[in-house]
Amino acid sequence: MFDTLSDRLAATFKNLRGKGRLSEADIDATAREIRIALLEADVALPVVRSFIANVKERARGVEVSQALNPAQQMIKIVNEELVSILGGETRRLRFAKTAPTVIMLAGLQGAGKTTLAGKLGLWLKSQGHSPLLVACDLQRPNAVNQLSVVADRAGVAVYAPQPGNGVGDPVQVAKDSIEYARAKQYDVVVVDTAGRLGIDQELMRQAADIRDAVSPDEILFVVDAMIGQDAVNTAEAFRDGVGFDGVVLSKLDGDARGGAALSIAHVTGKQIIFASNGEKLEDFDAFHPDRMASRILDMGDLLTLIEQAEKTFSQDEAAKMASKLASSKGKDFTLDDFLAQMEQVRKMGSISKLLGMLPGMGQIKDQINNIDERDVDRTAAIIKSMTPKERAEPTIINGSRRARIAKGSGVEVSAVKSLVERFFEARKMMSKMAQGGGMPGMPGMPGMGGGPGRQKKQVKQAKGKRKSGNPMKRKADEQAEAARREQAAQGGALGLPAGQDDKNFELPDEFKKFMG
Repeated sequence: MFDTLSDRLAATFKNLRGKGRLSEADIDATAREIRIALLEADVALPVVRSFIANVKERARGVEVSQALNPAQQMIKIVNEELVSILGGETRRLRFAKTAPTVIMLAGLQGAGKTTLAGKLGLWLKSQGHSPLLVACDLQRPNAVNQLSVVADRAGVAVYAPQPGNGVGDPVQVAKDSIEYARAKQYDVVVVDTAGRLGIDQELMRQAADIRDAVSPDEILFVVDAMIGQDAVNTAEAFRDGVGFDGVVLSKLDGDARGGAALSIAHVTGKQIIFASNGEKLEDFDAFHPDRMASRILDMGDLLTLIEQAEKTFSQDEAAKMASKLASSKGKDFTLDDFLAQMEQVRKMGSISKLLGMLPGMGQIKDQINNIDERDVDRTAAIIKSMTPKERAEPTIINGSRRARIAKGSGVEVSAVKSLVERFFEARKMMSKMAQGGGMPGMPGMPGMGGGPGRQKKQVKQAKGKRKSGNPMKRKADEQAEAARREQAAQGGALGLPAGQDDKNFELPDEFKKFMG
């Protein structure tokens, strides 16, 4: 969603690199480019004005003028101001002291409230709660049935005593659901209310009546992140007419420009609590302003990636795999293990989304977007077409075996050969990492070394190097080598080239705990 904004900001900051200090003209030019980028992203004009004023004021202050690396300080300022307009600190759900906690969903028709009710129910269930979804949208055709289907997929309970389709009293259903939840011992009640095609008095009155009937602990306004400026107007109307405590952004994975997300918290004064970024029920999580700002600036979102990995991978399995890789140069790591690891990664979500959470991936986003997710399925089909012995000992796979495996998995013979070769390379790399050797050059990855042929060439050249028999020349060579090592040692602590100061670069607080 924020691709256009990210690209514009990246181009703006690129122009600042290499400058020893920022002049007034540099600050004005940078602020102008950021303003254009925000306006193109459909951010509300009052938000843009406030954002630019804060950035310019801080850019002219001491923190940039006395910095040894002004470009990094400007990025730091923009990052902090983005976090601010996105709501500042992460807002958590408030739970009632006495169960059940009542959460009411409100918003326009088409915003995705019913599907989001299922996503919220699944998320609450994963947090150890026992949620109950309540069908109070009795106007929209088939809304009650849709909520029942979504609840069934999420594995949570639903309360739907009325058939809907214009039949039933939504206020009474909401009121009765609280007693039902107490009797059945559900600790969270999620009330799905009706929406309209536009803001009208009937919608406001019905929403206000449901609010008064159930006294919700949280009223969440569900807004479609793709409707742009109108999202802000709608949110303000709901805030004044019914009132809400927090915002939930739906369809954050769309191709809209993202202005609603950047505007709504600042304009309404109500923070974004959750974000839905996909069609699956699992594509839903708490909204973290600092992580979203990092994504916009192409600084990655490693914390979310780590959290998803912790949810998917068990510690016991990870330890078991690590021991296999560390022993016997990784030869105990089989194709069965490789398949299991691959399927675990697939559970974390789309490969493209996972790669998008890594820092700097915005530079190759076209390649990431063109990744064929079906390649994982093809790889799994090839491995599953092998015999148990072939998976345990891939070295025995000869020409005739490759032909049989290819026929069984519906691929070319070359695909089977390529998979086996890639498995050996991956096993070697992971084994080296498990033994503390660091990450070797990965073939085909920019900036991470060349392919196997290049590595062999480098080894050959190293073997062929001999010390000179001339004492004077040998001493000169040794002095040159010592100078080279000293220069390399003077490089920045973050891996920056020598001479590029990184003293003013600060890791976010969330990352410091991973640095010991």
